[in-house]
Amino acid sequence: MRIQRVLGHFKESAELKANAAELLAPMIARAADMMFAALSQGNKILACGNGGSAADCQHFAAELVGRFERERLSLPALALTTDTSILTAVGNDYSFRDIFSKQVQAFGQSGDILLAISTSGNSENVMAAIEAAHEREMRIVALTGRDGGKIGAMLTEDDVNICVPHERTARIQEVHLLAIHSICDGIDAALFGGDIHD
Repeated sequence: MRIQRVLGHFKESAELKANAAELLAPMIARAADMMFAALSQGNKILACGNGGSAADCQHFAAELVGRFERERLSLPALALTTDTSILTAVGNDYSFRDIFSKQVQAFGQSGDILLAISTSGNSENVMAAIEAAHEREMRIVALTGRDGGKIGAMLTEDDVNICVPHERTARIQEVHLLAIHSICDGIDAALFGGDIHD
């Protein structure tokens, strides 16, 4: 691979992050505050998404159950992307559309938050999970891309849509990961105050 091609990836990613920062920062801060409030009240966060977004769900849950950058008690977060028996049973007996919504119906409670990740904003099983979450009086933090897709139109004023303004899936996912890290940092800052780097 030519070095210029590699440099092009770095440049495009850096430019997107710089250009999107002011647009997305208020939504990311609101998501962190919303999650902290829910966790403080004894609620939990469920996360769902497909492919790379499924990996982001697991990454997020690991940061809360384990730690991000500070030692603290474990925080309740569950990736709905990891139980192969549930995923294959529901996918086989019902449909792939139901693999997350069935879990939201089983584990979600009023006051919990659903982290719904879809780079296109049009993932049907993520949309079904959002519908199930709303039925349970859960709030949504959506990580989307492009124009937010159908998911953007599903959300209420109580929800948060962190929509990355880009067309390339790889670039959207890179910003999603930065948003996840920023949310984790925001939760830790709300717990402890200050900045770990001070």
